[in-house]
Amino acid sequence: MVKKNHVSETPATAFLRQHGVAFTEHVYDYVEHGGTSESARQLGVAEHQVVKTLVMQDERARPLIVLMHGDKQVSTKNLARQIGAKSVEPCQPEVAQRHSGYLVGGTSPFGTKKPMPVYVERTILALPAVCINGGRRGYLVGISPAVLTVLLGAKEVDCAL
Repeated sequence: MVKKNHVSETPATAFLRQHGVAFTEHVYDYVEHGGTSESARQLGVAEHQVVKTLVMQDERARPLIVLMHGDKQVSTKNLARQIGAKSVEPCQPEVAQRHSGYLVGGTSPFGTKKPMPVYVERTILALPAVCINGGRRGYLVGISPAVLTVLLGAKEVDCAL
């Protein structure tokens, strides 16, 4: 089987192109529940540089996006404290899909269906480049982490475990 080097346009890549963002495309074989460890392994990149896009909600069910290193977890307690919420928890997959417009496993912070506040683990911004979901399972885009704050208005948080 021939591997594709290009994936058809997604809302995420359309958003990036519309804003003039340079990005590289990284296609891999999606594995159910493989997560960032699987994509990092297949693409030969450090899992720490693969950024996962997590759709969460506060105690009033208001959605938000958290961008975290692939090899780290989110301290929801620390996150809630830093964003002024009583609590934060992951959304159920079907709720996350409704908010983002993406299938879980293919969620990108770019081109979401609903506008949501975006929070980024501060140490991600110190990396020279990151790989983040391009809006489809098995598809990451390589970008400068500065794009996250400049284009998405992502606010820095310190909530990695």
